[in-house]
Amino acid sequence: MNGFVFQNPVKLIFGKNKIASLADEIKPYGNKVLVVYGGGSIKRNGLYTEVMDILNENGMEVHELAGVEPNPRVTTAKRGAELCKAHQIDFVLAVGGGSVIDCTKLIATAATYDGDPWDYVVKKERPASALPFGTILTIAATGSEMNAGSVITNEETEEKYGWGSPYSYPKFSILDPSYTMSLPKDQTVYGIVDMMSHIFEQYFHDEVNTPLQDELCEGALRAIMDNGKKLVSDLQNYELRETILLCGTWGLNGFLGMGNNGGDWGTHTIEHAVSAVYDIPHAGGLAILFPHWMEQSLHLNPGRFARLAVNVFGVSPDGKSEEEVALEGIARLREYWSSIGAPARLNDYEIDNSKIDVMADKAMAGGPVGNFAKLDREQVVAILEASL
Repeated sequence: MNGFVFQNPVKLIFGKNKIASLADEIKPYGNKVLVVYGGGSIKRNGLYTEVMDILNENGMEVHELAGVEPNPRVTTAKRGAELCKAHQIDFVLAVGGGSVIDCTKLIATAATYDGDPWDYVVKKERPASALPFGTILTIAATGSEMNAGSVITNEETEEKYGWGSPYSYPKFSILDPSYTMSLPKDQTVYGIVDMMSHIFEQYFHDEVNTPLQDELCEGALRAIMDNGKKLVSDLQNYELRETILLCGTWGLNGFLGMGNNGGDWGTHTIEHAVSAVYDIPHAGGLAILFPHWMEQSLHLNPGRFARLAVNVFGVSPDGKSEEEVALEGIARLREYWSSIGAPARLNDYEIDNSKIDVMADKAMAGGPVGNFAKLDREQVVAILEASL
């Protein structure tokens, strides 16, 4: 495996009623708080009132930024940064899912920067500081609550990129499974797909001698699939919600990627291009694209794909070639995602072939797509066309 340096400074606060520590976690940073949230679900489920009561009871000056989009936009982050500067905010609190947290990461870094926040996303500039921020997670999916990564969309240019910095780690993240109980089936399914995709991206790499990382990835995938299948039929089951919530965090907090150069991430690059143009749910795009990426890439290391098929999807290798085992595993992945209600074709979102070239160009903006597969434009186009 590759040599590496690992650090994750996020304080994870997990379990029922852990919001009781919220004020104590914020107080060391000051008393002027910007609360960032999305479309209003936290008001419907009572979490908004709970948070505001705690902040007000502790004498904090509270400001709000509502309406963060499912694919968070740089214009929203700009508004948040401007609020921070105007009110001399001490601490930013993200209350919501991965999109809210991703937006908050850009708000916190842009609040100490005089330029355009998009500079950070396109890596024109690197953050040198940030306001401290924390999270209260309401959706099991992205793992953004325990990493430094963020994905932001520029709606004007139809660009969507991932970025991150040492300054974009939350100071703390509160994870109470109770706050995920009101999630509808579609968002629950998207979360399951998202966390599985994060693990796949880290599983496919070129390093050797990674037995611990491989076993951890495979075990996490089995846990997600088993509990996820049960959860979509029993949405009010606290124990299942608890397990899936922790799986989402574990899927992208850095532990699974130690020593493997970070993995591939080509499918995410292609999906970012698709959702930049069509604004579809990120995980919906991943569910459609990933099996096609696997079919396009399995020739690079058939044994690795076959191992996944055997150890995660229960494919018997008897009397079959590695490629046959791998293809059966990919078919079982498709079957699993379809069985829980994930989309299978881009046409499910009314996407046709009219902008294939546009999406391919956006995916190729940074050069070859991915680290394990290193796809060229022709291969990206082939994946998109096969996904229609």
